[in-house]
Amino acid sequence: VQLQASGGGLVQAGGSLRLSCAASGRTFGSYAMAWFRQAPGKEREFVAAISWSGAYTLYADSVKGRFTISRDNAKDTVYLQMNSLKPEDTAAYYCASRNEFRGAIATMVDDFSSWGQGTLVTVSS
Repeated sequence: VQLQASGGGLVQAGGSLRLSCAASGRTFGSYAMAWFRQAPGKEREFVAAISWSGAYTLYADSVKGRFTISRDNAKDTVYLQMNSLKPEDTAAYYCASRNEFRGAIATMVDDFSSWGQGTLVTVSS
């Protein structure tokens, strides 16, 4: 599967952005997806995940209540709506897909084998 992330940019603290991740190359709707992020000098960290059906979601504590992950299987796209952004949200954001057909929702980097190229989010104070 090929993943193409978009929607990053520069925003002031308190603002909002919506990231999109378009998938191609296989049946999108049968695979769990997630967003991760990586700030300069730091390890890649989990942000949000969604099950293959969209019925289940998980969030990192740092974004819970501010970010929302969703998917549109008809459009082969997963989204990350980010509200009330903070300077500490500044990072490159990556979408990822599990490769297990109808596999369980997951949050660890090693659970995902397909990655997008990343889109940069910068939040100014």
